[in-house]
Amino acid sequence: MSVETAAETTVMTYDAAQGAALAEEMRRDPTVFLMGQDVAMGGFFGGGRGLVEEFGLERVRNTGITEAFMVGAAAGAAMTGMRPVVQLGFADFSLIAGDEIFQKLGKWRHMHGGQFELPATIIMPIGPSGGAGPEHSGSMEMLPMHFPGLKAVVPSNPADAKGLLKAAIRDPNPVLYYPSKQLNFKRGPVPADPDLLVPLGKAAIARPGTTVSVISYGCMVPRVLEAAETLAAESIDLEVIDLRTLVPLDREAILASVRKTGRAMIVHEAPRTAGPGAEIAALIQEHCFYALEAPVARLGAVDAPIPASRFLEDLCFPSVTDVVELARQLARA
Repeated sequence: MSVETAAETTVMTYDAAQGAALAEEMRRDPTVFLMGQDVAMGGFFGGGRGLVEEFGLERVRNTGITEAFMVGAAAGAAMTGMRPVVQLGFADFSLIAGDEIFQKLGKWRHMHGGQFELPATIIMPIGPSGGAGPEHSGSMEMLPMHFPGLKAVVPSNPADAKGLLKAAIRDPNPVLYYPSKQLNFKRGPVPADPDLLVPLGKAAIARPGTTVSVISYGCMVPRVLEAAETLAAESIDLEVIDLRTLVPLDREAILASVRKTGRAMIVHEAPRTAGPGAEIAALIQEHCFYALEAPVARLGAVDAPIPASRFLEDLCFPSVTDVVELARQLARA
């Protein structure tokens, strides 16, 4: 069942929705297990509370601060038929496990002629978190767009946080799941059906519109939607595309929207230079050049380490005002 067709809902936080997804998948499939730092205590942000009481320490395993070991162990477990889920506290430290993620998980099925699957899910929270500093505020979600063999997921709301994580766990391929830390405690309705899935590679039209197509994902989607409400009073009608996944990328949804509106803007919390928006802008230019009424616009984080000050941190990422001002420029072009 897809999230669009589910009826009964429960209001919960974005982080709790991920915990609900883990619990449901662990009940459904005994090969699913979780490991990571402090997961037996509910995880860094508390979404996994209650898992160890239900499933025990055999399936909810605390580890040391050993990212390379965790992902390497997940690769080995996945090869033998298990479905490991690894909780890395911050995406920044996925670089310590870079070989295990991008070489082993991403390439070994191909290198061994498809003799085995690698159904591992690596949870790597991205973005700022209130002044945690440069080494805990990175947005690494563009990396799997460059390294083949991996899928990449970035949910923008609690319902998708649950549905996408469940789909990731069930996928026979390795999936990098990038929740946005800015959304951890945001609440919203989440379908209660344990068969809820949000299919990987299918974007959502978060808001239909006719003036400018705004392509976004993760924590920037709520900001874009807020900007759309402001601009509606000026008869500037934003169509908001929530990508949900970066790999696979829903190219058809992007191109169909831009062909309709004739104007495109990409907004993300990753750095602007060489971020996902650069690839998406190239895609639009290649396939929609004659439909465009204005150059493709991009908003992203500053090309600098994120400050430890939460006040300066806010200035490093696109704001609602930034989206409003750039959309106005596009609409008038």
